[in-house]
Amino acid sequence: MRKIVIAGNWKMYKTQSEAKAFFAEFPAQLNATAKAASVTNQQILICVPFTDLAISQVVASSVTSPSIHIGAQNLHWTDCGAFTGEIAAPMLVELGIKFAIVGHSERRQFFGETDETVNKRLKAAQKHGITPILCVGESKQQRDANETEAWIFSQLEYGLKEVDQQNLIIAYEPIWAIGTGDTCETAEANRVIRLIRSKLSNPDVTIQYGGSVKPENIDEIMAQPEIDGVLVGGASLDATGFARIVNYQSP
Repeated sequence: MRKIVIAGNWKMYKTQSEAKAFFAEFPAQLNATAKAASVTNQQILICVPFTDLAISQVVASSVTSPSIHIGAQNLHWTDCGAFTGEIAAPMLVELGIKFAIVGHSERRQFFGETDETVNKRLKAAQKHGITPILCVGESKQQRDANETEAWIFSQLEYGLKEVDQQNLIIAYEPIWAIGTGDTCETAEANRVIRLIRSKLSNPDVTIQYGGSVKPENIDEIMAQPEIDGVLVGGASLDATGFARIVNYQSP
C-alpha cells in the first residue's frame, strides 16, 4: 500500500519564536478537525527553514499522537566542504531529520539547480538515510507548448539515475500553480501523476501533488486515485488551515 504523505513547506517563513507558536497550536487543531476514521498509513511532514530545524524537531517529537515529522528544504551532495551557505546531510542527521525536499522549482529557478545537481542531492540524502522529496513540474510556457510530459520525463530520467526508488517521495508541482492560486484541475493532476508512476521501477513510490493546495480544495485533490498526498506551501503556515488539510475528508 502506498503511503499517504501530507507535507508542508514553510519556504523562507517563520522565525524560531513563530515556529514555537505554530507547534503550540497545531496539535490541538489536528484533534479538533480529526477524521472519524484515522488513516493508518499517513505521515505528517513539515519542512522548515534551517534555523527552525532544531527547535521544530524538539517540539514535534513531543507530539506522539499523531506523530509529526520535520524535514529540511534542501541539502548539499557532499558531507562537508567549502560550500558557503549550504547544509550537509550529516548535519541534518545529527538533528534527527529524516526528510528533505530536493529540486524544488524555486531552487531551480532562482539558484541554478539542475537535473545533475538534483541527482547528486538525492543520492546524498539516501546515503545518510534521509528520504528525499523530488520535485518535478512544468512551467506555463511548457504546458502551453504541449511539452509537459516530455519535460517531466526528462526530469525523471536524469534526476533518478542510480537513485533508490524504495526510499523516495515525488512531488508533482506544476510551476504555474505554485503560489498563484491557480490550482491544476484535479483530473489533470491525477493524469500526470499516473504518467509519472508509469516511468518508475517501483509502483509504490508516494507521489504528491503541490500547487496552491488549500483547505477548500484538499478533499477533491485527495479523492483522486493516483494522488498520495500533497506538498503544501503558503497554506501550511497557518495551524488551523494546515490541520484541515491533514484531516482531509475521504469520499
